[in-house]
Amino acid sequence: MSKYVLLLVLTIFPVAAQTRRVVAISHRGEHLQRPENTIPAFQEAIRVGADFIEVDVQTTADGKLVLSHDATVDRCTNGKGRVSEMTFEQVEALDAGIKKAPEYAGTKIPTFDQALDLARGKIGIYVDVKNATAQDLVTHIDGHGMTEHVVIYCKATLCKQIEDLNPKLKVMPESSSVEHSHILVELLHPKVIAFGAGDWTPEIIAVAKEANAEVYVDRMGATDAPEGWQSAIDAGADGIQTDRPGPLVEYLREKGYK
Repeated sequence: MSKYVLLLVLTIFPVAAQTRRVVAISHRGEHLQRPENTIPAFQEAIRVGADFIEVDVQTTADGKLVLSHDATVDRCTNGKGRVSEMTFEQVEALDAGIKKAPEYAGTKIPTFDQALDLARGKIGIYVDVKNATAQDLVTHIDGHGMTEHVVIYCKATLCKQIEDLNPKLKVMPESSSVEHSHILVELLHPKVIAFGAGDWTPEIIAVAKEANAEVYVDRMGATDAPEGWQSAIDAGADGIQTDRPGPLVEYLREKGYK
C-alpha cells in the first residue's frame, strides 16, 4: 500500500483504530434535573444514550424491593421514616417528586420490578444494593430476563451469595487496597470491579486488569467533566459513573469510545 493510500484510509476512517469501548453509567438516573431513582430520571438516561442506570435497592418491612439511596425517605419525599420499617403501601403513598420541582409532583418511588421492566431491551442496570437479600435480587433479576444486563455492586459476602445462586450474574465488589483486591479476585473471580475516588490508584487498577476484570469508576463533582473522564479512561476505566449522562455520552461518542 502506498503512503498516499494509507494516508487516505486514515483520513477517511480516523476512528477505525479506536476499538476500546467505555460505558456511561447514569448515577440514580438523570437526577440533576429530575427526581433521583425515579422513572422520569431513568427515562431521560435512556433518551440520552447511557449504557446503564444506577439504582439503589432497599427492602420494605413487608419484603418489597424499592428504590431509595437513603435508608430513610426524609430527604427525597414528603414523608418521614426508614424504608425498612415501612410497608410497601406506605412507601407507595409518598410523593418522590414534589421536592425536586412542581412538575414532578405525584412521582412515586419505583419498585425494583418497575425499573427492570423499563430497562429491558433499552439499557443495563447497575444495582447498588443498600438492603436486600441475595435470593430476592436473583429472583427478581432472573424473573425479568435481565440476567445478562445487570452488574451488582455489593459487599463481598453478598457477592459470593449471589454468585452461588446464579454464577451468570455479574457481581461487582469494590476495591480498597492491593491486598483486598487480590482477596476479591481469589474469592469471586469478578468480571467487574468498582472504584471510588479514594481507591483509584495504578497499583489497585493493575490487580483488576491482571485478573481480566473490567473497572468502573465514579466521576462526580469536580471530576465529572471532560478532563476527569479522560484521565479515568487513560488510567484504564471501562465504565464511568456520572451525574451528567448526556454530556458524558456525547464526549465518549466524539472520542470514539462509544
